[in-house]
Amino acid sequence: MADNVYDAIVVGSGISGGWAAKELTEKGLKTILLERGRNVEHVKDYVNARKDPWDFPHRGRRTQQMIEDYPVLKRDYPLQETNLDFWVNEKESPYTEIKRFDWYRGYQVGGRSLMWGRQSYRLSDLDFEANLKDGIAVDWPIRYKDLAPWYSYVEKFAGISGSRDGIPQLPDGDFMPPMEMNCVEKDVAQRLKDHYKGDRHMIIGRVANITQPHHNRANCQYRNKCWLGCPFGGYFSTQSSTLPAAMATGNLTLRPFSIVTKVIYDKDTKRAKGVEVLDAETNQTYEYFAKVVFLNASTLNTTWVLMNSATDVWDGGLGSSSGVLGHNLMDHHFRAGASGVAEGYEDKYVYGRRPNGIYIPRFRNVNGDKRDYLRGFGYQGGAGREGWGREIAELGIGGDLKDALSEPGQWTMGITGFGETLPYHENKVTLDKDKKDKWGLPVLAIDAEIKENEKKMRKDMMADAQEMLEAAGLKDVHTYDAGYALGQGIHEMGTARMGRDPKSSVLNAHNQVWDAPNVYVTDGAAMTSAGCQNPSLTYMALTARAVDHAVGELKRQNI
Repeated sequence: MADNVYDAIVVGSGISGGWAAKELTEKGLKTILLERGRNVEHVKDYVNARKDPWDFPHRGRRTQQMIEDYPVLKRDYPLQETNLDFWVNEKESPYTEIKRFDWYRGYQVGGRSLMWGRQSYRLSDLDFEANLKDGIAVDWPIRYKDLAPWYSYVEKFAGISGSRDGIPQLPDGDFMPPMEMNCVEKDVAQRLKDHYKGDRHMIIGRVANITQPHHNRANCQYRNKCWLGCPFGGYFSTQSSTLPAAMATGNLTLRPFSIVTKVIYDKDTKRAKGVEVLDAETNQTYEYFAKVVFLNASTLNTTWVLMNSATDVWDGGLGSSSGVLGHNLMDHHFRAGASGVAEGYEDKYVYGRRPNGIYIPRFRNVNGDKRDYLRGFGYQGGAGREGWGREIAELGIGGDLKDALSEPGQWTMGITGFGETLPYHENKVTLDKDKKDKWGLPVLAIDAEIKENEKKMRKDMMADAQEMLEAAGLKDVHTYDAGYALGQGIHEMGTARMGRDPKSSVLNAHNQVWDAPNVYVTDGAAMTSAGCQNPSLTYMALTARAVDHAVGELKRQNI
């Protein structure tokens, strides 16, 4: 086999790309994994993982230089000193905002699997059937039964801890033992159950942190430093899980600093032959060839690759024959909810630093409830005691202030809604050929916003949060809407959706590009609707399912 010829090519090494590499190599395919950024080796390259806050020159906070260098990342919490190297250099890789869109990217081996929030929930048929029932966009070409065994498959390998709660709109999974709620959360959960007679639920988060040793990984140490990389392998990432499995087969070649610029398309066979790569360090161009290509570069970069490919056949790029490539961009809108004070727990304190919170599954537009908007939202949050960072109004300076801050403050609890954004055709990305990145490549222009449906939902996200916290006995409950722009949820989805008809979708039911059936897209670009649950577990399941299909099609010589 020549140095540039493989059985399979995987573009992108994040959550879904790592899964594609693992599944393809374990099924015997010689696979090259192409990552546009640098290599990050497990443990060795987690340079800040063992540092304490006082070990950082600026105590982990942002500097004025960082604010100048990262005009997008500065808009929210990700910009800080401790893991800056895991976020993209915005000056080297700009994009155009026709409307504000906060695009938080991680260009390195492992991608954002190193920094993700790890909340892992299944979609249900409430989600898979929603577009059809609401007459919105197009129908998903699959249902829950199609993905359920693959959810189980990826949960068992990734290691998802959680409780089995029997909630129809949030299917149970194959979980490790759950983490534990603290005393306030337990009491609030019971009071909500009693008050709403079982119609609303508060559960411990289902999280990709393992609670027992698993596949040469140590269980979570409750350090709550996951975003720095975990030396123990306590949470699921490409580095801790899928990459070691792929490497163990002897079938994987990993090539970092490899910017895939296009899929090489053969007009005669109507198949992809491989990909073209620009070396990010040398600016040299290379070609790699394979029988099957998996695009997992993350939602918007996967769509960028498609738009740059086969433009001599389709002006809009590979997959654009339907007219929907680049359209229907989605995210989860959040930053609206409520918080309050829990009295009577002054003799209690938390143990450890649990890297997880609580979850309240969707209850709006479910079981006969009917709102003046479509779809719904869930809540994430938790309870804890205030620490030294709290303000003490009566004390401004001196020993009394230090004494007061050496004791924990009051117990508070907050919940934030995460709402579904509808797949609007006009929310789109296009190529801006007038603006180039460091390598002279055209950048994406993003034109998307939330609309009235989401704005109406946000009112309920606040009002329902207040109602529930007050019903649970919290005091001084206040609501908030901190403002939101698309992208802030870091759950960008859509732009190369699955569907039932090549005239209205980019991908079929097995994630194959209609225009080139040996090209599979299994990252967030494939999503037909968003649900309100965190989406990464669905990407994993779609990827494992698609690889199984691809290998079968290769054996049957259909692709």
